[in-house]
Amino acid sequence: MNALLHTMASAGPLAAAWGVHGLLLRRRLTAARHDPLSGLWTRAVFEARAVRVLARRPHVAVVLADLDGFKALNDTHGHAAGDRAIRSTAAALTDAVSRHPGAVCGRLGGDEFAAVVPLASPMALPWLLRGLHDEITAPFRYGGHDLRVGVSIGAALSTDLTNAPGADRFGLLLRLADEAMYAVKRSGGGWSYPAATTPVTGSTAGRRTGRDGTHTTLRKGAS
Repeated sequence: MNALLHTMASAGPLAAAWGVHGLLLRRRLTAARHDPLSGLWTRAVFEARAVRVLARRPHVAVVLADLDGFKALNDTHGHAAGDRAIRSTAAALTDAVSRHPGAVCGRLGGDEFAAVVPLASPMALPWLLRGLHDEITAPFRYGGHDLRVGVSIGAALSTDLTNAPGADRFGLLLRLADEAMYAVKRSGGGWSYPAATTPVTGSTAGRRTGRDGTHTTLRKGAS
């Protein structure tokens, strides 16, 4: 009996230590899946979840948002103000899609954000985009001043596509949303849903040729 009690007493601290270790490990894994500045999903996690949402829901909007005037804000007010703009945008994006159960948001990098939003009806998409634009461009408080950024938003809708399955479908929708976003950015910002089904520009590594992070030459076979 004494030996058993001794064994149990010795095992207690070890079990507690493993419990703490497991908790810390789970916290680290959770932190690694979220962007540390915005709190949104990282690109890889966002894309994996987006594919699942598209597979389960009939009407899904893929939305890309890229801030306008972000560099000028950084240059004028400092990087801390830029960080505040990123957090403010993330909060606005989260709030705008919170009315749509199953929506997923992510920060793709820099000042570029994305969301995959299940809709009750395709008719709800313009309302979503208008509300998102208004929330992101609303002033935020920093250093005793009201600051603001502009935003260009492009969207594509899964209902418009019938032939692209799974991850291919998500990639095509993301590319269509990117083209819509870029077009509206060239016109001064705002939001756009052109109901496109076929990209009009070439692609490099799955991204619109000419955007940041791509080369200017088309991949062989790009349309």
